[in-house]
Amino acid sequence: MGAANWSPTGTRAGQPGSPFFGNSVPNWTGGSWLSLNNKTDPNNWDHDAYTKKSPLWPYTGNTVGIFKCPADKSTAKATAGPLKGQTLPRIRSVSMNNWVGGPGWGASGANWKVYLRNTDILDPGPSSTFVFLDEREDSINDGYFVVDMAGYPQGSGGTASSARLKIVDYPASYHNGAGGLAFADGHSEIRKWLDARTKPAVTKTDRPLDISSAGNRDVVWMQERSTRWGN
Repeated sequence: MGAANWSPTGTRAGQPGSPFFGNSVPNWTGGSWLSLNNKTDPNNWDHDAYTKKSPLWPYTGNTVGIFKCPADKSTAKATAGPLKGQTLPRIRSVSMNNWVGGPGWGASGANWKVYLRNTDILDPGPSSTFVFLDEREDSINDGYFVVDMAGYPQGSGGTASSARLKIVDYPASYHNGAGGLAFADGHSEIRKWLDARTKPAVTKTDRPLDISSAGNRDVVWMQERSTRWGN
């Protein structure tokens, strides 16, 4: 709902006091970069420093809980403020489709569409373009979920190349091998991931990303719901 209400016009890229206020390009997370490798890093636990500086914060009803799926059990340890010494849930499990808001992903090529406004999302259309999804705890860092379009047909006359498919970031699969996604028209879906490479065992530290995954049907499913050729 916050994303639907906020429009990146360049004149209200955040609330006053946010580093993304004014004409700057906004970072919807407020700039947080999560890591399992350092549980005391404020990026993992400090909502005041990050979440509440998000340009979406004024549209969330002051509810930090909507930024994190309860099925993500990862934690952090506060090192300052009134919560100092407490073990807390990490601040976010949600990431945004990199093709919504951008920037694009260079390895995909230069001609894939980046959607900056609701009116840009014409193909594949709002009901078929995901905006947010839950990203697994050992993959998530920034709020930028990359779907590499390499291997997807480049336009109506293009040819698919399943050998080029990659998983850059890993979607969450906490719900019996499934994860949640929210689409540009406001509806949500639970996607049951089909390929074991999409849902490897969760690790206790940050996992390697940007991995070749030839023939992965889940990658193609995400590509179909991310963007189209034709910038």
